[in-house]
Amino acid sequence: MARKIDNRIVVLGLGRFGGSLAMELMRQGWEVLGVDATPRVVQSFADKLTHAVVADTTDEEALRQLGVPEMVHAVVGIGTEREASILTAALLSDFGIPNIWAKAVSRQHGTILRRVGVHHVVLPEHEMGERVAHLVTGRILNFIEFEDDYALVKTLAPQPVVDQSLADSALRSRYHVTVVSIKRPGEDFTYATPGTTVYPGDVLIVAGRTRDVERFANLT
Repeated sequence: MARKIDNRIVVLGLGRFGGSLAMELMRQGWEVLGVDATPRVVQSFADKLTHAVVADTTDEEALRQLGVPEMVHAVVGIGTEREASILTAALLSDFGIPNIWAKAVSRQHGTILRRVGVHHVVLPEHEMGERVAHLVTGRILNFIEFEDDYALVKTLAPQPVVDQSLADSALRSRYHVTVVSIKRPGEDFTYATPGTTVYPGDVLIVAGRTRDVERFANLT
């Protein structure tokens, strides 16, 4: 029997980051409890979230009354008020919530959040800046970097591999990358196989070490 997924989540801090995250989670079918200390902000989400509540996110008793300790997923969307962010994250950790995400405004802030028990730290400004830098300096159409220096890129097919099958172009041995998927103009993405031929105008999803996929995308 498949285990039922707990799709309840609390988002503490409904600013630009927390608010947009909460709305997207609602769109995906989650039950979202949104908490913010500003009544005006909470009122703007009253009809958009499952529950929207005015409360001090650093108040342990207030969070207990809202049932936050029973949550499996929690997001701290507080950024600029670092003390409130850290205290809120520490409370969630003390509650034993198994999946805590938090926004950080600096790498130092992120380090502190991890030390108080946050499992996943997000640096939106830093990560977006790094991502856009990849997009504006070459042929990369989209860029996602993971841990351990590994990345996926969406790129137009470089000229050196056009009009060849993926097997003939020997991407792994020459460029140390793997083409995961391919999209012809006007068609949907499909899985790539060794026999797939790359044509001009094709869009590729390529996986590999960050430096390798960057070099591949910028081949001329």
